[in-house]
Amino acid sequence: MVARYSIAIGFIIIFSFSLHLFSSSFDEPTVGDQSRLMAVKMKAVKAGTTTEELKKIVLDANKKDDVIAIAGMQHSQGGHTLYPKGILLDMKPYNKILSLDRQGKKITVQSGTSWAAIQEYINPSGLALQISQSQSIFTVGGSLSVNAHGLSIRNHSLIDTVDSFRLLTAKGEVLTVSREENQEMFPLAIGGYGLFGVILDVTLNLTDNELYEMSSHTLQYEDYPAYFKETVLSDKNYKMHLARLSISPDTFLKEMYVINYALAPHQSKLVDFLPLKREPIVAIPKFFLGMSRINDFGKRTFWETQKNYAKKVQGKLISRNNAMRSDSVFMEYTNPDKTEVLQEYFVPIDEFEHYLDDLRSVLEDDETFNLLNITVRYVEKNEEPLLAYATKDMFSLVLLINQGKDQNSIEQTRKTVQNMIDVTLAHNGSYYLPYYGYATKEQMKAAYPRSEEFFKLKNIYDPDHRFQNLFFEEYGDEH
Repeated sequence: MVARYSIAIGFIIIFSFSLHLFSSSFDEPTVGDQSRLMAVKMKAVKAGTTTEELKKIVLDANKKDDVIAIAGMQHSQGGHTLYPKGILLDMKPYNKILSLDRQGKKITVQSGTSWAAIQEYINPSGLALQISQSQSIFTVGGSLSVNAHGLSIRNHSLIDTVDSFRLLTAKGEVLTVSREENQEMFPLAIGGYGLFGVILDVTLNLTDNELYEMSSHTLQYEDYPAYFKETVLSDKNYKMHLARLSISPDTFLKEMYVINYALAPHQSKLVDFLPLKREPIVAIPKFFLGMSRINDFGKRTFWETQKNYAKKVQGKLISRNNAMRSDSVFMEYTNPDKTEVLQEYFVPIDEFEHYLDDLRSVLEDDETFNLLNITVRYVEKNEEPLLAYATKDMFSLVLLINQGKDQNSIEQTRKTVQNMIDVTLAHNGSYYLPYYGYATKEQMKAAYPRSEEFFKLKNIYDPDHRFQNLFFEEYGDEH
């Protein structure tokens, strides 16, 4: 599904989130994140629009011995932006675009800037992002904190695109961090989940906006690794790629479709596709997604709808910037008794077929687990961040899961997720850390062998744990 996301929708989501954020009194607001599985009473919510204002918040916290949890759009789902009785530092108002070097293809922005705002700013200059997540509403600082990745198969983890950034430390110092200056902080703060300081201004490397021709293909899961390596990855004209796996009971984790973005033969036509797209009507895909939440008939119908939609993109032309403005359908769910969470697993390309066989055996007989969608992406090996999730060339599988919010449902999902992580680890894979903390500490250590080093360095650089969150309390506070 390749529906386009709109800035209007983004503002609505931000407004709705703000209402949710201040769901209690301003004195002690109750704050939750996108998982809607935890509500934490915090001491206060604070924000700043200048470096000095943010520095003062940190220095005041030092004087009062308050802890700080740093937040962007709060789409991390495992308490990464929450801590009881702590200060929530809301970075969204710190959102200025500071400079654009058109010739050098670099942009410097404050970390509360959204990716959508950057796209609007650079699009008239013929420039585009190297990496973008599946949504454009996220803040730059939030994306750096989870070391995000996206559809691009030529640019990979976000850390690859960062030239430098400024970091506000627990002592209130402002450091310039790059691979040459204060380099020890570079692989800690990026992918560091807000535990090493406040990411301030960021200088990012950009690329040229290009015109892509889209294509779609349906295949069986056992044919996918060879297809990807021989047809897609080996052809430099292919720039972006995604795949989806069937959740229909008839072809469960067997049938797939792919969508490719290749350089269009006539780049002169790019001028006709430069305007940034707005979200089209999404009522139909949302309707079928809703059906898939209910029963097997809905899942069959949703999968057929997805495949039919994919066929319609054949030969369609689209700019790079618009290809990175994805749909928001999977984020709009407000059932009071249920929620939707993500899990993401990384598995080496050559393990993909046997991995799916084992994953299928875990899920087929699990009547309580309501899986709605699996998207597959490619992530190249990158061990630069200490918490590196791609220690080989990997396929990433992003799972959308519908679950109840009650404790029994949480425990049922926990059991299934832990089983899936065990299967992933058995195939030399790993899992992504921004999501709800279903993994055991042992699974965390197995997936991230350098996690002990990461947490020990946290205690060295921030011994008072001025920057704190529930993720660190769960997995790292013993160090």
